[in-house]
Amino acid sequence: MQKRRIFVGDIQGCREEFERLLDRVRFDPARDEVHPVGDFVNRGPDSAGVLRVCRTIGVGGVLGNHDVHLLRTAAGLRKRHERDTMVDVLDAPDAHDLITWLAERPLVRDMDDVLLVHAGVSPAWRDPVRALTGLDPLEDSPELAFAIYARYCDAFGRRPSADWPVPKGSYQPWYTYWPRDRSERRTVVFGHWARGGLVSKPFVRGLDTGCVWGGELTAWIAEEDRLVDVPAARVYSEAD
Repeated sequence: MQKRRIFVGDIQGCREEFERLLDRVRFDPARDEVHPVGDFVNRGPDSAGVLRVCRTIGVGGVLGNHDVHLLRTAAGLRKRHERDTMVDVLDAPDAHDLITWLAERPLVRDMDDVLLVHAGVSPAWRDPVRALTGLDPLEDSPELAFAIYARYCDAFGRRPSADWPVPKGSYQPWYTYWPRDRSERRTVVFGHWARGGLVSKPFVRGLDTGCVWGGELTAWIAEEDRLVDVPAARVYSEAD
């Protein structure tokens, strides 16, 4: 029997809401898989707790920009930001185990009917999986940047200098260009765009509904084509 796949929007350290969401979808490790869209950590109150829950239940998922920031900070490649709340991971007695587990997350997961990525898929990529597989999250590259940061782009995959205010000209939400052709049957599941809200369109599911901003934590159960959400307990971080 095929397991249910439960895709979860940006958790960002909101352990309480994550556990409530698992309860609401009646998560059963014997019959379910959980795949967060990335940004497991930061801005919320319990990043270490989120990672511990994820390790315990065998979560899949992909890396997001906040996860990459944590990995680079742990490696001494970046300094902590003023708004970071992921210090609990860096200072945890099991920090090595948590960071090692997080680093094992890929940048893309390819399934027969789903393509999972944190931020976006460039229209310039002939093969998104090939473009992202094997990239080192500790090293900068245009492909990595698009996968974890992109919101708007043009038809050639060029991004604006800023995503807010809404860029003018030829820039569109990157998913405007998906799917690239009629042979593409995969639905892209992504996060990273709380300001854009829930996106539920043919071949596209955007699940970042701003839990850390006081919104909701949202899941899409692929086998049931069903959206489930739980409200945030409070506002943890002001909107960027």
